[in-house]
Amino acid sequence: MAPHPVVQAMIDLSAGAIGGTACVFSGQPLDTAKVKMQTFPTLYRGFVHCFVSTYRQVGLRGLYQGTTPALMANIAENSVLFMCYGFCQEVVRFISGQEKGAALSDMQKACAGSVASVFSSLVLCPTELVKCRLQAMHEMAASGKIAHSQNTVWSVMKSIMHNDGPAGFFQGLTTTIAREVPGYFCFFGAYELCRSLFAEYMHCGKDDIGVAPIVFSGGLGGACLWLVVYPMDCVKSRIQVMSMTGKQSGFFKTFMHIFRTEGVRVLYSGLTPTMIRTFPANGALFLGYEASRKIMMQQFDS
Repeated sequence: MAPHPVVQAMIDLSAGAIGGTACVFSGQPLDTAKVKMQTFPTLYRGFVHCFVSTYRQVGLRGLYQGTTPALMANIAENSVLFMCYGFCQEVVRFISGQEKGAALSDMQKACAGSVASVFSSLVLCPTELVKCRLQAMHEMAASGKIAHSQNTVWSVMKSIMHNDGPAGFFQGLTTTIAREVPGYFCFFGAYELCRSLFAEYMHCGKDDIGVAPIVFSGGLGGACLWLVVYPMDCVKSRIQVMSMTGKQSGFFKTFMHIFRTEGVRVLYSGLTPTMIRTFPANGALFLGYEASRKIMMQQFDS
């Protein structure tokens, strides 16, 4: 017997929160390096230089700068994402004329994930804004772009509220949605397709393929996401960090300014730590989600 829709939503929300927590702790230092390289592409020669410089200047704490808002961002995003992913699958079934609970194709699941990402963007944008500012605070202060640095979540939040009001927390929202919609189509599409191939090869159900195939499928999904949306993520980081100095242009103007003045290569600055991070982080995300969801579903069935 299928759980009540509200119970199913709570299971998906809880499993998404567990997956998001696993994702942060397995990849935060590499995410910090990514944001620094996106915002200050000429300051670092490469990923290793950025990593080592941050460690020497601020210590290990510097590599985990922004972990609290990153946890808030990932727990909020993945809770909403996976809860809406379940709802959106039902919408896809309704539109395609399928019965409730019927199996969807990998392409249909990719579409459901893409639509679900619009809702998760609304909770992701404010928390990621705080995270990105904290991660790049040292460079902003050292370059003289800001007079005083803020080193805590609360001080950054107070600064945003004082300067821009509640709407300030949604700086970069358009870019976030522009990144998430195509990104999560690739993310869920690659993940589900890879799981299907493993299940076919192993002659078992997709839910029984084991830990290593789930981790690999999640990592591949993450890699596909970042390869497609990385330039948009670079623009988003730039808007959110540089908005500390005043009102920033929108997505298109910022994109064209970077393209014309700094070149295409800058739009891919920080891609190396992102691709290194994506397999352990997204593997941990899906492993945490699938394992906890399976346990909760079994508890409900019993």
